[in-house]
Amino acid sequence: MEESEDKGFVVKDRRKISLDDMEAGSEAGDEARQAPSEEQAKAEAEFREASRKAEGQGRRELPAVSFATFIFSLSSSALVYLGEMPEIESQSSQVDLPLAKQIIDTLGMLQEKTRGNLDIDEDRLLKNLLYDLRLRYVQKSGG
Repeated sequence: MEESEDKGFVVKDRRKISLDDMEAGSEAGDEARQAPSEEQAKAEAEFREASRKAEGQGRRELPAVSFATFIFSLSSSALVYLGEMPEIESQSSQVDLPLAKQIIDTLGMLQEKTRGNLDIDEDRLLKNLLYDLRLRYVQKSGG
């Protein structure tokens, strides 16, 4: 009687750029990061079309995406977890200091990574929000 060999499963990497390209900083990796592939361009066009259709269906209009709205969104989440704002769905307040700290740390990381690349107003906004959120965190944590 012959024993059959179990081959398990096969993983096929279908990414347009490999980890080797990213680590080595090869020209192919650099080009792939700079120019979107045909597939990416098609997906972006489909996204724009779907967005335009959704806007025409009477859905509420959201503010334009900018660095400021992104920072406000993160800081609002931190305020929810600090118990300073109610959750949108339940309208109840909760305190979850580890989640609040993670969001505050994320804002701090963004401050470090964007240093020198923000305009004066964006930089001031981020500094002020971080200052306020860190003070609120210290007060809530009893520190």
